[in-house]
Amino acid sequence: MHVEPPFALLSAMVTLRIHLDAVDTGNAPLRIAPGSHKLGIIDEGSIESVVASCGTATCLARAGDIWSYATPILHASDTSTSSGHRRVLQVDYSASSLPEPLAWLPA
Repeated sequence: MHVEPPFALLSAMVTLRIHLDAVDTGNAPLRIAPGSHKLGIIDEGSIESVVASCGTATCLARAGDIWSYATPILHASDTSTSSGHRRVLQVDYSASSLPEPLAWLPA
């Protein structure tokens, strides 16, 4: 099951990526389109033009690095050409309440 919260909620969220392994250029690093999180919902047909407008940044990491970024930023990664691992613990954090009738899963 997949749920997409309202964009207003997503835009107030932060994603943390905790890298358990190093991520180099051959290990499918995350690529982001800087500033794309400010554009609202991006439909699939607009991705190429958004990437052309925003550019891209490749996010390399050492084991133990922690990144934080705006949850709705446009991102992707290529297929790894490395035999190594790229294990990441990703936490999407929100301090906001969900609008009715949505509810966070109780702890």
